[in-house]
Amino acid sequence: MKQEGNKKAVSLKTLTKSNVWDIQENDIFRMLDGIEKDPEAKESLRKYAEIIKTAFLLEELKDDAALLKSKYEKMGYKITIITFDEKNKLVWAIKKRPIARVSDLSYENITHISAAKLCEVLGRNFGGGWDSLSQSIRDIIESGFDISTTTLPTNRLHKPGGMYDKKVNDGYEVLEVPKGTWTEAIFVKVKPQQEKLRMQLQPHDEDEIPEDTFNKPDEDDIEFEEPSDFDDDDINEDTYRTTFTISEDEEDPEGLEILDSDE
Repeated sequence: MKQEGNKKAVSLKTLTKSNVWDIQENDIFRMLDGIEKDPEAKESLRKYAEIIKTAFLLEELKDDAALLKSKYEKMGYKITIITFDEKNKLVWAIKKRPIARVSDLSYENITHISAAKLCEVLGRNFGGGWDSLSQSIRDIIESGFDISTTTLPTNRLHKPGGMYDKKVNDGYEVLEVPKGTWTEAIFVKVKPQQEKLRMQLQPHDEDEIPEDTFNKPDEDDIEFEEPSDFDDDDINEDTYRTTFTISEDEEDPEGLEILDSDE
């Protein structure tokens, strides 16, 4: 099932690097219609063009000659002419960027594709399994999808009642990656809307490269330095014992009496 996009009509002034993936070429043409009558939008046209380039291939043509337009149309582009006055106009050739390789995935577009589409992209790009992807690509994918994997002998993968059946019944799409007589199954499912919204509310610079904190310890982690003369054999019943007993004392309502370790 395709992930839900922004259901509100997008305009030039509300266009972002994320919601631009929700629209098509004709939507851009609609937004540009009448821009010559809006001085503010006209002044910001270059800024809008940079946002559009996030999700579209955009070429500014020198003129609107039929031969030139035909050349781009054969390559899948759609042509629009932005007229400011009789002497000033822009000719744009626009084409939606394909998401065909894992390198095409980004934090902006990952929430605008379906689980089936993601499996298609992954299947087309690698044969080494989930771990063959770079950490940065996995982070992007996991920002929009729940991912889990299992590797089993091929003849056991589809065992009735096994993990494969349970995941499929739970709505996961599956990509199978053969590895000799074994097969890795990569299970893919769109993350719940509530979790996606929580992630979207976290402020971040869309152009900033996120820090890789995969192996970074939490701030609250406490490092202990093990004594150099420590030996596991030093732990025995004489040096390690339980330090509480059951008590019936009314002053100890929990029934636990802490004993001094020297008693």
